[in-house]
Amino acid sequence: MTTRKMLLGMQFGNGYGAQVSAWRAPNVDPFDYTNFDAMVRFAQAAERGKLQFLFVPDTPALSTDLTHEAPQMTLDPMITLAAVAHGTSRIGMVSTGSTTFMEPYNLARQFKALDVLSHGRVGWNPATTSDPTAAANYGAQVAGRPERYQRAHETIQIVQALWGSWQEDAWIGDKSTGRFADPSKIGPVNLSGEYVASRGPLPIPPSKQGQPVIFQAGGGANGLGIAGRYANGVIGSTFSMDDARAQRQAARDAAERMGRNPDEIKFFAGLMPAIAPTVREAVDRRMQLDADTFPSRLPYLGQMLGIELLPAQIDRPIAPEQLAVAHPTPFDPRAPRALEVAKQGWTIREILAHGVIDYHPTPIGPASVTADHMQEWFESGAVDGFWVSIDIYKDGIDTFVDEVVPILQERGLFHQDYEGTTLRDHLGIERQYGLDPRIS
Repeated sequence: MTTRKMLLGMQFGNGYGAQVSAWRAPNVDPFDYTNFDAMVRFAQAAERGKLQFLFVPDTPALSTDLTHEAPQMTLDPMITLAAVAHGTSRIGMVSTGSTTFMEPYNLARQFKALDVLSHGRVGWNPATTSDPTAAANYGAQVAGRPERYQRAHETIQIVQALWGSWQEDAWIGDKSTGRFADPSKIGPVNLSGEYVASRGPLPIPPSKQGQPVIFQAGGGANGLGIAGRYANGVIGSTFSMDDARAQRQAARDAAERMGRNPDEIKFFAGLMPAIAPTVREAVDRRMQLDADTFPSRLPYLGQMLGIELLPAQIDRPIAPEQLAVAHPTPFDPRAPRALEVAKQGWTIREILAHGVIDYHPTPIGPASVTADHMQEWFESGAVDGFWVSIDIYKDGIDTFVDEVVPILQERGLFHQDYEGTTLRDHLGIERQYGLDPRIS
């Protein structure tokens, strides 16, 4: 039995689930998009499974064709998580907040207020938004990558300085002397960069964990620069253990270059499980759920395999003569898995139902299949944990909590209960207040 424990987060989006057609699934209320009570219930189910955090992706734009698909983001991350904070007591809550279109003071105020409200359970994923639709909402153009990342660095540093501008022992609250606070310990930060600035101070005392935890979800050298300097959690996108191991090591190396302990940074790989008593039932669940999307994905599957696939073939296995020449494209890391499934004799529709074009690996079948995948990656040193995208929240969260989590616990891979109350406790990271003095 290992003493190192897996960490688990869960994607928390639009009220339906991670699959775009989840709103049409049986027993799902198609109007849950605006149902905050439902979001709280889903969060409570994840908390029942002792998951360490919820992760809320966000972009300040509507980029979905609403004819047949629901918006993929929650109405507003801060409002949603404020409701969740009141309906839960332990689970952490991490939200995306754009450094491109939001000012440091707004970000600092919103996230720290939520951290105080939740008694120290909040994290912030600073996103360098590059969506032209989002830019148009702010009357702006998309800035170049160097500008967006420079602004991100400035914003994060100013936000952290603002978080520390109300010193930890500044609040007195002594009714007998009439002293509410010590103003000498609540002061401006007076920070100005090339793109953003703020005077401060922030009128918010420390939370139970001091201040929110920084996460990072972008890739490449620029993303590693953010992760290495500021992040304690990194959300990765990877389809193989070797790649996951390399991404995790790159994040740890980036932290070490900044004078930090690499153990301060936790790497989470994505996972999109399809859980059912049998593989056949799991495939059927995805076939029912994603039926409308498969025809549009057919050409791309053909590109992944280096063969032409026609719509008339979709309900037949790939022909032997095509399989004989099929080869996984080197340009998509999902392609080897797609060819592996194709060689098992499934129809093309069923191949797609295996999630071979999903954004993250899709273990398919009984709960033990998902648990085996997670154990293999974790014990190989490829990850510190996973952020799990549940296909349909309505029943999928309970299935994961009731079937996968107990297996992980029985194997000694996942904790039995929360050891602390804050997100920092859950992740096993040190307290920080204000700017990290090691980072210039």
